[in-house]
Amino acid sequence: MIDRDLNYGRHIIKSYLSSEGVGPKTVLDLGAGQGADLLIARHANPEATLHAVECYGPYIESLKSKNIEVHSLNIECDSLPFEDQSIDIVIANQILEHTKEIFWIFHEVTRVLKPGGKFIVGVPNLASFHNRLMLLFGSQPTSLKNNSAHVRGYTLPDLKRFVHSCFPNGYKISKFAGSNFYPFPPMLARPLASLLPSMAWAIFLMLEKKNTYTNEFLNYPITERLETNFYLGK
Repeated sequence: MIDRDLNYGRHIIKSYLSSEGVGPKTVLDLGAGQGADLLIARHANPEATLHAVECYGPYIESLKSKNIEVHSLNIECDSLPFEDQSIDIVIANQILEHTKEIFWIFHEVTRVLKPGGKFIVGVPNLASFHNRLMLLFGSQPTSLKNNSAHVRGYTLPDLKRFVHSCFPNGYKISKFAGSNFYPFPPMLARPLASLLPSMAWAIFLMLEKKNTYTNEFLNYPITERLETNFYLGK
């Protein structure tokens, strides 16, 4: 039986956060849900300051009960309520596939990240093993259906191309991993995802901010004359 909890890659998030030495000091989770990833960050560093962006009422109450500061805003058109270069870690786990305004989101995340700060991204993999099989037989990939909440599809090469073309030499991909492997049970899914991460159900990247940011993510759609009305700020 497929274990869909593996889609969220909590073991990967744990390994990424644990690799940060004494643990991150200030962590922001976009679309935090009930705070599972932030609690992993707290375990890595009990003194960490935890921030969540979340709009769903019951989740907000759950987060507050765990002493997590909650910010209710729209990440596709609102500014994050933090100073420039003030956050150590930003997490976006299974959230970017639900959004159109990726240029604005990456702009705001990059703005608030400290030099050397990390952006942990987890997204469904359009090039997963099972999606490749579905396309081979003329079926729609499960991660990008028109009657679902997902509006974007991601693969490792395209995500790397997006980051490096918009913000050249700005981010270094310091870690990459995959989680879950449809249609196999956990006993096989975990080792297969570890062995073949680019074919796993979800892919996880740790992006390390290497250079000073000067609005490159907002400038890219303009300089490239992308024929879509992306939100680029007021």
